[in-house]
This record gives sequence, structure tokens and C-alpha cells, in this order.
Amino acid sequence: MKRTSIALAVAVALSAGIAQAGTLRFSEVPVPSDDASKREVTASPSVRIDGRTHRIGYNTLLRSGDQVGNSALAWGTLVDVDGVPLHDDAGAPVISVYPDHSSLITGDDGRLYSITQFEDSIGAIYLTGLRQGRDGRLLPTRTRPLDLSGVNGTWTHCAGMVTPWGTHLGAEEYEPNAADPDILSNRYFSPVAAYFGEDPANIDADTTRLNPYNYGFPVEVKVGDYEHVDVAKHYAMGRAAIELAYVMPDRRTAYISDDGTDVGLYRFVADQPADLSAGYLYAARWRQSDDAGAGDGVIEWINLGHASDTDIRPFIDARGSFDDIFERDQPGCTSIRTATGQECLTVRDGMEQIASRLETRRFAAMRGATTEWRKMEGITYNPDKHTMYMSMSEIGKGMLDKNDGGNNDIRLQENPCGAVYALELDGNFAATRMHGLIEGRPVAGDPSNSCDLAAIANPDNLTFIPGYDTLIIGEDTGSGHQNDAVWAYDLSKSSLTRIETTPYGSETTSVYFYPNVGGHAYMMSVVQHPYGESDQDKLIQGSGDDRAYVGYIGPFPAMDVQSREHEHRGRDEHHRHDEHHEHQGRRRR
Repeated sequence: MKRTSIALAVAVALSAGIAQAGTLRFSEVPVPSDDASKREVTASPSVRIDGRTHRIGYNTLLRSGDQVGNSALAWGTLVDVDGVPLHDDAGAPVISVYPDHSSLITGDDGRLYSITQFEDSIGAIYLTGLRQGRDGRLLPTRTRPLDLSGVNGTWTHCAGMVTPWGTHLGAEEYEPNAADPDILSNRYFSPVAAYFGEDPANIDADTTRLNPYNYGFPVEVKVGDYEHVDVAKHYAMGRAAIELAYVMPDRRTAYISDDGTDVGLYRFVADQPADLSAGYLYAARWRQSDDAGAGDGVIEWINLGHASDTDIRPFIDARGSFDDIFERDQPGCTSIRTATGQECLTVRDGMEQIASRLETRRFAAMRGATTEWRKMEGITYNPDKHTMYMSMSEIGKGMLDKNDGGNNDIRLQENPCGAVYALELDGNFAATRMHGLIEGRPVAGDPSNSCDLAAIANPDNLTFIPGYDTLIIGEDTGSGHQNDAVWAYDLSKSSLTRIETTPYGSETTSVYFYPNVGGHAYMMSVVQHPYGESDQDKLIQGSGDDRAYVGYIGPFPAMDVQSREHEHRGRDEHHRHDEHHEHQGRRRR
């Protein structure tokens, strides 16, 4: 299997346009109604594609703590800078229940792998070898954590994608606040000291290797073979609470979503195709034209300048500080409101480039960009309509009409159930307009289901099925829906079908569609932290039910453009063959 097989499947956007869209209908999964069903992962048992029914379902590849073959460590074991397992206070290895994006990747050796990143403060990325059966079933054969020491470890991985050139592109969410004088004792950040073999309770500020500017970047992983993997952080793309960096089919443009409260939207344009190490960074400004529903607005782009990875990394390695970049509360300072609150800052002379990449949100706000978004999440692209989709898990806080020191660009009504937006793109993949596509619906009366069960709740990861006009929406909701779901949204009919539900307290992550991997299509789907966000009292102690799942819905038949055209030609030839024999039979009669 060549590396290009998955890359071409993911970049099927370049083939945009079969003349007639295919038909796709999933069998619906019911709302879990009893205790047993609320403990299960349930997915559509069948799907009808272009008039033919196929059996599918949820297939588990791995669960937290699984031993895979003769691998040295259980899958999900967190390790330190030397690859030694971390241990909890009881002396047991720390095994994560927070896998997030899990990619299917073809290595340079032609073999199939999974790259899974974990949403822990001490981040981990696991490489897992996969074997594909003739029926399309995938089986893990071996697994190992990647060596992340070359990038000083990673942090709180969230969503990801497979780039058009076949690499895994992940991200680091909720960047540590470098302006906080007590950041080294922050209860979320200080545990990272254990990665470097330091005691989180006794961090020496003069000698520690802990540095907030190490974290908050896109992370790219290129697989040569099982033993040879390259990991790079792309400092040129900026630093934020990065949910996802999503590369467009032009192989240069990447959209970067910023997760949190009072955050921004960014667009990176690389100097060279398939090389994210240098380029220009832009921040969006929303010019609202309609406040109905999730709103409608024109998007303008503010240029934050050019940088390369090598321009930025030396400042980090030299342990440059926030106060090396900015002055605070000096005459002539610029007042901004971002995720870190109200501030008045001045960029020090000569530090604009560093500010743009290490304090991207603050710098963007100083340049006039909109930093009012709330819980900006997943991104995907529809090649058939040249449209991008982006989820907003909630509409609230900075997105409401209030003057609290920011621009007050966004002035919408609150919707705690969130929305998915459509973004219109120009010929250079720059978004020009953004408007609400589908929204959740708040309801009263059930504290465990505060959003309508027939609608989305707190949308998170997105993926699109090219050629079938279908957008897949995964949820990350606490009380919106007691059991988080994955939905198929038929754009032509504006109709939703529930295609997966997950156990109590789970989050759906990593929904991502692969049109053709070795002759089969797959929809990856991860179930993170069962019994974690809610209903902790439902967990049966010692059952292991709180272990996360990495798996896929499928397998489907190949659904890329080439496979569909081949299938249609085959049907046409079969039809002509039948007509010929029928005609010959009539002649003989």
C-alpha cells in the first residue's frame, strides 16, 4: 500500500465533482433509553449506498491499557522524556483514558498504521501497526509511544487530520498562559514537570526545563516505518488553544481553530506546498450582517506577518519570556480582551514576529481581529461545494452583544447547545462569508438532556463524505445529551440521522472519513473518557468500563471518486449485457 493511497483518498477534494451526487442513508440508532443501552457504544448496523445495502457497525481497535502483541508497553501508557513510564501515587503506570484524534496513515514502507494522540497535560502520541483483512477488518499488531523529546514533549492534544501529502497533523490545545507569574505552580501546567523527571511540587524556576512557550502548536508526524518516525512542531503557524489545524486541498492553506472563550480564527498560507514550516499568518475579523440564529457575517483577514519555524524556535530555547515580548499598562498601550481577560499591551520594538507566533491571539486582537468566539471546534471541507464547515460548541459569553472591552464584533443570542457554520471560500481558499448551517435546540425539563434529543448538542469534530452531500457531526456535551452522539447531516434534505451513541460521560472524538484505504472506506471514531464528564456514579468499580475506545464505523465499500466511477461503469456494462441478451432472446423467439 503506497503512502499516496490514503493521501489521495483524503485529498479527493481535488477531484471535486462527480456529475451526480450519490445516495447515502444510514440506519438510525435510537436514543439510549435504559441503563444497559446507556453503557454501550452503538453504531448504525447498516448503510445504503447508491441503492445497495451494506452491513457496518462500530469496530473497536484498541482500549486504554490494551496489550498489543509483544509490545513493551500497554497502549496509552504515558512516558517521560526518556521513554520511561510515568507512575501514579500508588506506583501503577499512568494509562490515559483521553485518546483524541486517531489517524490512518500509510508509511513510506507501504504499511498501514494508526497515529493516536492523547489529550493529557503530558501529551503522548502512539504509533500502532495495523493489518487489514480481505473483508476490510483492521487488527492492531504492535504499538509504541513516539519519542517526543526533540520538541520538548507535547501537551493536551486535541483534534487532527491527515494532510493531503499523507502525514498526521495534530494540535496542542489550551496553551499555558505565559503572562501568569505563577504559571509554574498552575495545577494544570505544573504536572508536566514530571515529563522532565522533575517534582511538580518542587519546581526550581532557575533550573526547570518547563517552559510555557513549548506548547500550543500544530504537531506533524511523518511515518517512514515502524522504527522511523519524524515529529515536528510548526511554530510558524502560531500558538493558541489549537483545536485543529486543517489543511486545504491546495496543500498550502490551513485553518486553525482556537478553543475557549474570547478566542480567534486563523488562516496560515505556507510558502511552499506540503511544507508547513514557513508562511504568512492571518486572523479573521467578523463583520456581522445578521443576528438571527447562529448569525451571518463577512470575514475579513488581517495579516499578522511572515515567519518560519527556525525564526521562532531559538526564542523558545533561550527561555524568552512574556515580558521580553510585551510591555504592560504603559502609556499608549492597546486595550484588548481575549481568553486571558482584559489587558493593555505594547509590543516591544523588534518583537512583532515573535508576538505573532507565540502570543497569536493577543497580537491578533491588538491588530483588530475578532477574539470573541466561544468554544471553536472542528473543521472540515466540502469539495463538491467548495465550502468549509466549522463547529461552535456553544454560542455564549464573548459572542453575545455586550461591551466588555473587546470589539463587540459578534452580537448574537445565546445558544448553549451550539451550532455548525458554513464558510464560503474564494479561489484562494480564503473564507469570505460565515453563516449558521445547523443549530442545537435548548429544551427545559430534563437536566440530563438540556438540548433537544432530535437535534445536535455541543458539536465538536466534523468530517465530510465527498460525493454524498453528507456532513458528519460529533458531539462533546455534558448535560446537553446524557449520551453523546454522532450524526449524519444530509445537506440536500437538511435532515439529521443519529449514527452512533456512546456510554455515560463520554465524548465523541476523531470522527474522520477515509473514502478508500486498501479498497475499503472507514469512519474513525474515538470514545473518550467514559463516565468522565457525567454520571460518574454509574461506573462499576473495577469493571474497566471507563477505558476509552479507539475504533471505526464500517467497513464500507470504497467510496472515493475513482471507485464510484468504476462501480457505475460496471453496473452500466452489466445492464448493457443484460439488454443484449434480452434482445438476442427476442430475435430467436
